[in-house]
Amino acid sequence: MNTSTVPEPRTAAAFAARRRSTETAVGRVHDALARLRRDGALISVAAIARRANVSRTFLYDNPQARAAVSAAMASVGEQRTQRLADHDAEHEATWRERALNAEDALKAARTEILAQRTRIGELLGQVRDLESEWTEESIQRITTENITLKQRVRQLTADNRTLDERLKAARSNLRFQDRRLADLEAQITNPSQGVQQ
Repeated sequence: MNTSTVPEPRTAAAFAARRRSTETAVGRVHDALARLRRDGALISVAAIARRANVSRTFLYDNPQARAAVSAAMASVGEQRTQRLADHDAEHEATWRERALNAEDALKAARTEILAQRTRIGELLGQVRDLESEWTEESIQRITTENITLKQRVRQLTADNRTLDERLKAARSNLRFQDRRLADLEAQITNPSQGVQQ
């Protein structure tokens, strides 16, 4: 068996070349991460490996590259979670506002219906009390007004029903948004489940 030894300067040169190659690859990884962030592209191990022209094994084995990739993916996960939370907060505010508006409109419609019923009752009482003293023209005018008021009550009742249905829908949507918000809060408290490689 022939045991030849490699001269010391060649080994040092090989180590230096290997170190320069590794440093260049780590630099390419950092450049690829910067480009991916700038472009707004999805940051994943495969995408970084393609852009940096390195292997996935290098990204997992090299401590500097692994730390840079992990930091970038954690940052992207936090930004994505924040964007989702902001988006859901906007929708929740919109549905909450719609529900409050529907409740206000429903209260106004109920008040108007009550006022119209009271007015109809007063007019019917006046018709009964003074029917003998009124002329045919007055009776006709009051009857027409009574019919108009009844139509108005029917319209307000229909509006009330519509507003009640809208209120129920808004409350249902608000409950859905609350569940969605709870899910997002759960994801924020446990970010390891939300980040995918």
